[in-house]
Amino acid sequence: MLPGARTFSRRSCLRPLVGGLGLILWQELAQAGNQIEEPLIDAVRSALSSAVHNAAPPIPEFADTEERLKYLRWLGAMSERLKIKKPDWETRKEFLQTVWYESKRAGLDTALVLGLIQVESNFRKFAVSTAGARGYMQVMPFWTRSLGDGDATKLFHMQTNLRFGCVILRHYLDREAGDLFLALGRYNGSRGQAPYPDAVLGAKRRWEHS
Repeated sequence: MLPGARTFSRRSCLRPLVGGLGLILWQELAQAGNQIEEPLIDAVRSALSSAVHNAAPPIPEFADTEERLKYLRWLGAMSERLKIKKPDWETRKEFLQTVWYESKRAGLDTALVLGLIQVESNFRKFAVSTAGARGYMQVMPFWTRSLGDGDATKLFHMQTNLRFGCVILRHYLDREAGDLFLALGRYNGSRGQAPYPDAVLGAKRRWEHS
């Protein structure tokens, strides 16, 4: 798991969340995943590269039976909510298991990651934005040059895309000292503007599980 605080700033917590209609309108208008290519210092590049290239299988491990049961309850609840987007159980299970694994690995809230995926691609594996971003988390191809072998077609591979997306969001959270509002804006290439963070936080509510 990459280091970094999991706290959200007071500012991000106080941002008003969009309602259902506003979220739908934003999803229609958004240019998903329009991250801006920036120079990365060697230490950051090394940390991100190491995280992306760690190809451990997305198999959840639990310290005790209660933690495993908690995961299974989460999986069941999320599966019901996702059924309309992914009717096949095995496909749905593999996707949710990988989201769980990659979000936990990066120190991210699974509901946040699912909300971001909903806004970015509406759970479409082969989504491509007008800016050229690809896959579930709408990762820009330049990231494969910075952290991989430059093969942007790999961004359509489920675990690769989720790994890149979670690592990138974790990187932006660390850069913004835990400020979720600013980190989400940076992920979308709209840092400081409210529509995208508000859309993701609004979508996040659908995927929360107690």
